[in-house]
Amino acid sequence: MVYEIADIHVVTGHESEFEAAVRQAVPLFQRASGCSGMELQRVIEKPGKYRLVVEWETVEHHMVHFRGSPDFQEWRRLVGGHLAAPPAVEHSTTVVHGF
Repeated sequence: MVYEIADIHVVTGHESEFEAAVRQAVPLFQRASGCSGMELQRVIEKPGKYRLVVEWETVEHHMVHFRGSPDFQEWRRLVGGHLAAPPAVEHSTTVVHGF
């Protein structure tokens, strides 16, 4: 399992619209090859900052299959107008799991 973690900064005042756009985009991730889940987290200390966490089978499922798809273009169309800056995206894997 690979986790895409995107740090997202939203234009001040666009928080509700951004969250609604992400809700609307959930089906794009549901039908993406190799995607097994996603969630949007809002940073408590910084209300305009979010983390999008997407579970992928491999990095290629994200970077090649999803990013090369029309659904990625739709994702960008839905959320792009709410972004204060391009998201910072990293991939990680779990090396220790507690309980």
